[in-house]
Amino acid sequence: MSQTINEKVAKTLESQNFEVLTLNKHFYSSGSLLTLEAWLRTSDFQAPEKNPIVVNFSQCFLANTNIYYAQGPITLALDDMYPEMKKAHKFAYWLLRRFLVKKDKEFVRNLKAKSKLFIANSKFCATMYQRWGIKVDKVIYPPIDCKRFEPRTSHPSNDYVLTYVGKETKYSILNKIANFGINIKAFGSKSRDIPKKIRKNPNIEILGKVTDIDLVGLFSNALYTLFIFTHEPFGYIPVESMACATPVLTYNKQGPSESVISNKTGWLVENDKEMADRAIRIWKKGYSTKIRKYCLERASEFDRKLIGKKWLNVLELSQKNVSIEPMVLPKIA
Repeated sequence: MSQTINEKVAKTLESQNFEVLTLNKHFYSSGSLLTLEAWLRTSDFQAPEKNPIVVNFSQCFLANTNIYYAQGPITLALDDMYPEMKKAHKFAYWLLRRFLVKKDKEFVRNLKAKSKLFIANSKFCATMYQRWGIKVDKVIYPPIDCKRFEPRTSHPSNDYVLTYVGKETKYSILNKIANFGINIKAFGSKSRDIPKKIRKNPNIEILGKVTDIDLVGLFSNALYTLFIFTHEPFGYIPVESMACATPVLTYNKQGPSESVISNKTGWLVENDKEMADRAIRIWKKGYSTKIRKYCLERASEFDRKLIGKKWLNVLELSQKNVSIEPMVLPKIA
């Protein structure tokens, strides 16, 4: 069920025996702003009684559900992204922030009230809700398909570093790293939002949107994946990279710090200076080949079969109205 569903997506879902319901709402924006508009125009949905279990994955739907799968409050994400926003977006958010935060908190509390179980997609994500006094019952990480994301070669070229560019990217540090002579290939569907200094940097090749097949090849041949972000509740890219046997250089915070094991499947750094220093050091000196083996082992812990079993267990308990074991989270200062 969604406010609007692309016709191609609907046909794909129906071919997999999913019943597709859409409100056919018309939206006036696109891209990230469409998500924001959909959230502001919250839809209230009453699930048919014939469905024994209802799971809500949406950030713009209020519904009486057995389970809500939380992926982080929108305004807390915008707070982290604020320093890298365009000037016009910065001004707009600064102007509207108080109203948006108020609406966000109200929306999340309504979600909690309408859901029997409130499950987050990472421990970091859970702590964000905890700041607002929202109790999270369990954490289940998003799954990946390790049969789709797997090493394409046993002899990677190692002649470039792969990175993702999007609304969460810290472009200032990415540009600095590239200026040290590191060959970087950057993928991401939001190419039009990339700053000119990144586009013009001779050491950065902008690939734009790539298919999963091409992405697997890019991961597999990269020396390492550079994941520079402002906000990331979980982070598919680090896990997909490890599934392709390629280590990840990222920050020791938020979602990526829960999947990447520092000095074993990649490197976790504390700040931008350490990020740049480590990026250059790895580019020049490389690393032990054992790291690629550890990457595969770590990624397998997020495989869809294992994550699927966790979901089935929760769904079965929910159907039987059996409570799950309460989760203990670190206290927020």
